[in-house]
Amino acid sequence: MTTTPVYPETRYMGSKEKLTARIMETAAEFGKDVFVDVFSGSGVVAHAAKRHGYAVHTNDYLRFCATYTKAMVENSSERLSDELVERLVAHPDPGDGFVERTYTDIFYHRTDTRAIDRIRTGIRELGLSEYEAAIAVSGLVRACLKKRPRGIFTYTGLRYDDGRRDLRLSIEEHFRIQVAKVNAAVFDNGRRSYSTNLDFRELEVPENAILYLDPPYYSPVSDNQYVRRYHFVEGLSREWRDVEMQPHTKTRKFANFPTPFSTQNGTLEALREILSAHPGNDVILSYSSNSLPTKEELVELFIQVGRTVRVAEVNHRYSFSTREKTTRNQVKEYLFTSPGV
Repeated sequence: MTTTPVYPETRYMGSKEKLTARIMETAAEFGKDVFVDVFSGSGVVAHAAKRHGYAVHTNDYLRFCATYTKAMVENSSERLSDELVERLVAHPDPGDGFVERTYTDIFYHRTDTRAIDRIRTGIRELGLSEYEAAIAVSGLVRACLKKRPRGIFTYTGLRYDDGRRDLRLSIEEHFRIQVAKVNAAVFDNGRRSYSTNLDFRELEVPENAILYLDPPYYSPVSDNQYVRRYHFVEGLSREWRDVEMQPHTKTRKFANFPTPFSTQNGTLEALREILSAHPGNDVILSYSSNSLPTKEELVELFIQVGRTVRVAEVNHRYSFSTREKTTRNQVKEYLFTSPGV
C-alpha cells in the first residue's frame, strides 16, 4: 500500500497550511502543469502542488526555507538513513563551537547548543549528498524551532518554559523525530522540481507556468521581518555566512535583509514589477485583509498592468506576532486570480 506523503506541521508565520486545498482548486482552473512558488516560506503550498502532479519551482530569499524545499520538493528519492542520523547525533567534534559560544543561555542550555554544534559539524564532515545534507539541516532547523518556546528568536532566556514535552526533549531527540518527518515528506511525482534561494527579481519563470505569489504582508501594526523572528535558524542554515552580525543586540541577531515589502508603497511597486515582468503567466496572489495594500488597491494594480482579475475571499485564522504579544485574529484571505495576457 502506498503511503501518502505528508508535509511536516509548521508554526511558520503566515503559513498557508490550512489553505492549500483552496489554492490547489484555484490553480487547477488554469489547466497548467508547472507551478512556480515565488515566496515559498514554509513550503506547504509547493509540496501540495507537487502532490497534485505539478512540476514545481519553489523559491525563497531565506536560506532555511529554501533548504526545506530542497529536501522535500526538489528531492524526489533520497532519505537520510537511521545510520547517518545516529552518526550525526554521536558526532564528537563541535567544530568552531559558534553556537555554544554565542547562544548558550540566550536561546538554549549549554548541552543543547553544544549538540547543535556537533550535528552541524557532522553535516559538513560526514560526506552527505546534497539532498541528505538538506534533510539533515531541515531536521536540525525544525528541532531548534520545536525546542524553542513559541518557535521564534526575538527574546532571550527560558521565560516561556512551561515544562511541555517539546521543551523537555533534547536537541538530539528532536533531531531524530524531525528527520523522520522530513523523510516521510519525500516522494516522486514523475516530474522534475527545483528549489532556489534567490531574490524574486532573479527568478526565471517558464512561460507555461502558474505564478503563485504569497509575499510578506505589510501591516502598520505588526512588522513582517522574518529575519528578526527566525535569525537563529536562518544563520544555522547558512553557517552565519554573508550576514552582518549585530553582537551588541541581546539576541545576537544579524541585520535584516533588504526587502521592498517593509512598506505599503514598496509592496505595491514590487508586485507591479513581478506582474509586469511576467505578462503571459497565469497568476494567483494570496493576500490578507488585515494587511496593506487593500483589496481595492491590489485590484487596481492588476488593471493598471493590463490584466483582468477575480478575487475570492476565504475566512482564515492567523497567528501573528507583534512586538508586544502574539494574538490570533479572524481575517479574510484574498485569492486574486489573473490569467496571462
